Amino acid sequence: MKYLPISNQLFIKNRRKFISEMKPNSIAVFNSNDVYTPGADTTLPFHQQRDIFYLSGADQEESILVLCPNAVNPKHREILFLTETNEHIAIWYGKKYSKEEAREVSGIETIYWLDEFDKVFADLMSEVDTIYFNTNEHYRSAIEMESREDRFIKKVKDRFPAHKWERSFPIMSKLRGVKEQEEIKQIQTACDITNKGFRRILPFVKPGVMEYEIEAEFMHEFLRNRSKGFAYTPIIGSGYSACVLHYIENNKECKAGDLLLMDVGAEYANYSSDMTRTIPVSGKFTDRQKAIYNAVLRVKNEATKLLVPGALWAENHKEIGKLMTSELLGLGLIDKADVQNENPNWPAYKKYFMHGTYHHLGLDTHDYGELKTPMKAGMVFTVEPGIYIPEENLGLRIEDDVVIQENGAPINLMKNIPIEAEEIEELMNA
Repeated sequence: MKYLPISNQLFIKNRRKFISEMKPNSIAVFNSNDVYTPGADTTLPFHQQRDIFYLSGADQEESILVLCPNAVNPKHREILFLTETNEHIAIWYGKKYSKEEAREVSGIETIYWLDEFDKVFADLMSEVDTIYFNTNEHYRSAIEMESREDRFIKKVKDRFPAHKWERSFPIMSKLRGVKEQEEIKQIQTACDITNKGFRRILPFVKPGVMEYEIEAEFMHEFLRNRSKGFAYTPIIGSGYSACVLHYIENNKECKAGDLLLMDVGAEYANYSSDMTRTIPVSGKFTDRQKAIYNAVLRVKNEATKLLVPGALWAENHKEIGKLMTSELLGLGLIDKADVQNENPNWPAYKKYFMHGTYHHLGLDTHDYGELKTPMKAGMVFTVEPGIYIPEENLGLRIEDDVVIQENGAPINLMKNIPIEAEEIEELMNA
């Protein structure tokens, strides 16, 4: 791994939290992601399934975590199954975890090789009534392929039809939504790497530069700072492209007078950062661009203040809608008649600001976390208002990552990333 080791105390704590939510006489199983092939004999870079990483720190393919807190044999209450490494694997693909290394990474004492899984699992199933299946039920998930976890669930239901089953997702969503300090440290590191990338490109951006060249500069800086790269597919859109919310082609020329919207973030140790900054390609905002920029920045700052324990996600968005309505009126983009005659289900401000402002951030860029219950200290949210005006060839968004505190204002993990219009202009022209 490129990243520095994480203390196994994090994963020990996470397992304790999950186990405390399990029903008596139950077992939970978590499988790693598949290694995907795009064709022939090549494979895509491996990305570990986030739940097994959260609970074990195991960052290796073909891993299986078993939690069975009421197992008769105390050694079998936590088990990590791994591929047995050998000389052939080490020469062709690199060395895999030894049992000793796996114990150090995970804090799990019982490590078995994968060829022992079926026997041990069948024995444990004879002791339990319920199995927890790890399904992906994230509200943004769009599942089109069968995973290793899906195949496991089918096999277990066929082999053990009399067992009851529960879903791990509600527990994982509750737990992963509130971060431990060790997790916030990893997200902060990802944000710090993103800061380095942003500062690298500010003097680089000029009229005539291609969007993909900017993408390459970010990637260079991310890789040299122990990141695997982008936490998500980067959006680097100039001119009209900035009005396309999920623009990822990044193949246009940056032209004089246009704004450049960059929604990028480094990953670090499987944790995400998520930043958006919008800058003037020519190095200086026009008066109109700066007015819109500062309007978005004011909304972002006020939206950040709303992130406190007990706040409700849906109610906050209503308040942000009022803030944005006021700013759009001031910019002349809407008028009082538009507001008076608006559709309550699609308010007037939605014409220029059509997406949400917050989402959970963590092991996934759109992380697991509860959205219908009151916010809690330790939750990490993005704050990302924007204004998009296709008729002016202009899209503008600003985004930071913040941590809710028990008392006081939320902590901005991106406080060191330039954000004021004047500072951006100064750094672009240094």
